[in-house]
Amino acid sequence: MIQVLDKTFEVFIGREEIQKRVDSLAEQINADFNGEEVIFIAVLNGSFMFASDIMKCISLESEISFIKMSSYQGTESSGRVDELIGLNNNLKGKTVVILEDIIDTGITIDKIISLMDDQHPKMVKICSLLYKPDAFKGQHKPDYIGFSIPNAFVVGYGLDYNEKGRNLDAIYQIKI
Repeated sequence: MIQVLDKTFEVFIGREEIQKRVDSLAEQINADFNGEEVIFIAVLNGSFMFASDIMKCISLESEISFIKMSSYQGTESSGRVDELIGLNNNLKGKTVVILEDIIDTGITIDKIISLMDDQHPKMVKICSLLYKPDAFKGQHKPDYIGFSIPNAFVVGYGLDYNEKGRNLDAIYQIKI
């Protein structure tokens, strides 16, 4: 058990299990896009650990860029998405893989894809470490999923609670 600010969390997915799944996702992506050049777009702040670990295992000719979106306040989604740092890459005709830490409602990923559509990429695929199918209301389900999890609040491995807990090397679920 750990304490982050005023909340208590317990280990949900351990470091070794995360790394095994990240390695497996990278293998899938390498196989699916063998011989292609891929632009990875990592969604900050939450995906920084996931993006770093998965990119270490990517053998494709690739580049990575970062965007920053925000939709959370405390432990709840605010229901709206604010673009904070936009896309700087030319995506026209390119294969894009979005790297997300977590997809729950799908609002953020829908906004990101609508921003990318204006640039006419060849294809856009979504790779999310965590996916909450029970919370999902969006239009774009992830193509690559690390773990499907219940609709409970989690922290660690890049995920935060009011900007704290991102540095934890495992994923912790809130203890109710």
